[in-house]
Amino acid sequence: GFEERNTLYQAEAKARVPAVVQRALDDAELRATDIDVIIYVSCTGFMMPSLTAWLINEMGFSSDTRQIPIAQLGCAAGGAAVNRAHDFCTAYPEANALIVACEFCSLCYQPTDLGIGSLLSNGLFGDGVAAAVVRGSGGTGITLERNGSYLIPKTEDWIAYDVRATGFHFLLDKRVPTTMEPLAPALQQLAGLHGWNASELDFYIIHAGGPRILDDLSKFLQVPPDAFRFSRATLTEYGNIASAVVLDALRRLFDEGGAHDTARGLLAGFGPGITAEMSLGRWSRPTERAGLAEAAV
Repeated sequence: GFEERNTLYQAEAKARVPAVVQRALDDAELRATDIDVIIYVSCTGFMMPSLTAWLINEMGFSSDTRQIPIAQLGCAAGGAAVNRAHDFCTAYPEANALIVACEFCSLCYQPTDLGIGSLLSNGLFGDGVAAAVVRGSGGTGITLERNGSYLIPKTEDWIAYDVRATGFHFLLDKRVPTTMEPLAPALQQLAGLHGWNASELDFYIIHAGGPRILDDLSKFLQVPPDAFRFSRATLTEYGNIASAVVLDALRRLFDEGGAHDTARGLLAGFGPGITAEMSLGRWSRPTERAGLAEAAV
């Protein structure tokens, strides 16, 4: 039932998140007291107070650390977290933001639900915990320069939860795989506002909603399939891990050694709404403005 699933969510989050957070802090060469805001994203369980409060108490973050829990953006929340961290560090240039994504999609498994959305989610989704640090200044990584959001009108029921006594039942409209056709122009528009062409960037960190999503976006952006290799690797290894996908794909960029200095890139998360959360940035060593400094999964 819902109660048992949510109890398990809380226990597993507390057991698994701290080590990932500590790794992100260590990679960024920061202490818990150096963090000014924690952005926690999850769509597979519920806690109040948010896990942010528990982390502050358990891991030594300052009592004046801001808390931004994001609970209902689904797979788009990874991109939204990056955007909110960018906004925060733009407002407070010396600040450091910690992003935490915690998704236990297996808790949405409903063995008696034969709806198409439930069946697809059973085969597509996976569990993942990821963390990243966005620094107002310093570090090596993606210097974030612009962010934006776009919602496809009248699609709010295409991806949804049906909340029952048995837990979250995943609803997925058959039209969801077609969403890259209207979202590709939104990505192009954001890039155009920045004087860039979204089809001619050096790296892409894209939410891996499924193979069709990546294939279609490749087609509509007119970029080679290999441009999304980080996202494809995440999908192959872990499945769709919801809001954690973009952070894991980002980790793979770091593991590859990053990009050449001033390389331009796009990060985007897609989820319920249908919503796209998008950001643009350049790879730099060290970053001089708000940038994604480290990621850990």
